Amino acid sequence: MDGVDAVLVKFTPDKSAELIQSLSFPIPEELRSQLKAVIKPGWQGTLSSIGRLHQELGKLFADACNALLLQARINKNQVQAIGSHGQTLWHQPDGTFPFSLQLGDGNIIAELTGIRTVADFRNRDIAAGGQGAPLVPAFHKEIFCSPDIFRVILNIGGIANITVLPPSQHKKSVSGFDTGPGNALLDAWISHNKNRNYDQNGDWAASGKIHNKLLKQLLQDPFFFLPPPKSTGKELFNLQWLRKQSEDSLNQYRAADIQATLCELTATSIANCIPEECEELYICGGGVHNRYLMQRLQNLLPGISIASSQTLGVDPDWMEAIAFAWLAKQTIEGKPGNLPVVTGAKGTRVLGAVYSAS
Repeated sequence: MDGVDAVLVKFTPDKSAELIQSLSFPIPEELRSQLKAVIKPGWQGTLSSIGRLHQELGKLFADACNALLLQARINKNQVQAIGSHGQTLWHQPDGTFPFSLQLGDGNIIAELTGIRTVADFRNRDIAAGGQGAPLVPAFHKEIFCSPDIFRVILNIGGIANITVLPPSQHKKSVSGFDTGPGNALLDAWISHNKNRNYDQNGDWAASGKIHNKLLKQLLQDPFFFLPPPKSTGKELFNLQWLRKQSEDSLNQYRAADIQATLCELTATSIANCIPEECEELYICGGGVHNRYLMQRLQNLLPGISIASSQTLGVDPDWMEAIAFAWLAKQTIEGKPGNLPVVTGAKGTRVLGAVYSAS
């Protein structure tokens, strides 16, 4: 919830993605606070307030798109479609009634931009027996697969996920899944203690001491032992989870030490999932700017070349937004957007609901 990531992308027949314009559109502080409150487990509110947020976010996303086009000096008639992931309210892909709920009404986006909009990408995959996430690996496979190098693409957002890209002729196939918390716990802890949205450069974590006993406790969560396909979200990894996992032991440590340990939790849970055959690890998402986290990953994975996805020609800050533009393209062209080996769906599916421009 740092802002709305909006990108204008041109896709070419040679499977390249040209980023024409990008914009980080601010989220009003009051709206951000309301969203954070609703997403917390145990929230008690009304359906009316959820409906209002659904509409408000739709308008916000439309405003972001219109501002982006104005900045790029591009007419709306030149745009084939908008792909909108939405703000996840709750992700529950398992159980008797699996679902994933994102806010940001596609009707509003299409109406206020005059552009065909694709939204609600996850639920068709869930209907087919999948997790509905992660969806970005299909895009990673499309543009980053190498004929002879074993690569892994790591996205560190609130949750961290990987796409495993063996060389074209390798016996292993492409795979991907959520590894666990990315920035979610780090952001929540620094917000709770210092009223800051994130730990810039990981400086606060770097000032603390990693406590291995606490780290071991946190790594016992059942999610880390689940085999793929698997996905998760802030409905699991949040401050309530931290307090529950560590019981009363949080009081034993300095706040900075807990931040350092949470950073190590992110790094360790990622490192534990990187295949030993991996030669190159490319990182995208906000976590790439956490220098301390990057240092810890390199220490835990000494034999692997680690770099930003910028090395492959894609700005790490805009990777996810570009991916959902690509997913919208797939939908409009009637092509599948999921990888069943990643999500666990019964087969490939055309994803998303389409809202026409008029």
